[in-house]
Amino acid sequence: MVSRRPRDDGVAALTGASGCRAPRAGMAGQFRSYVWDPLLILSQIVLMQTVYYGSLGLWLALVDALVRSSPSLDQMFDAEILGFSTPPGRLSMMSFVLNALTCALGLLYFIRRGKQCLDFTVTVHFFHLLGCWLYSSRFPSALTWWLVQAVCIALMAVIGEYLCMRTELKEIPLSSAPKSSV
Repeated sequence: MVSRRPRDDGVAALTGASGCRAPRAGMAGQFRSYVWDPLLILSQIVLMQTVYYGSLGLWLALVDALVRSSPSLDQMFDAEILGFSTPPGRLSMMSFVLNALTCALGLLYFIRRGKQCLDFTVTVHFFHLLGCWLYSSRFPSALTWWLVQAVCIALMAVIGEYLCMRTELKEIPLSSAPKSSV
């Protein structure tokens, strides 16, 4: 016989005939409880970096093909390339902005938590800052580069969080009856 008895903290516990509490099969006691998993976080960081550079490379290649320009790693990692005064600088800036939109989709599909979108966005751009610093052997000092990165961080985080929150707030179906096709 299973009975309900109140626990000391006010929460009812299931007890068996012996009075011992029955184990809860895998219940964490919280809705969407979060367990710190460093391997998962590290793999998500690597995955988002891959999405970031893969989609940025595709956007740059597409833009370069449209204007018949030769692709270069400088477009991705040289802070001096970005600017309003030259066509390659404007095209690179456009690619970075389009990449922020693409990476927001990456946040939706691979991170799936609105609360973590800003964290992963800043992490991706921090590693991009380190990559630019290592590639050009100098710290990025161009104001245009910093403005583009700030705009991209804002776009990627806000749109990614909006998309993730939309999926988190979807209604949970309560009917467990199987659907039949008539």
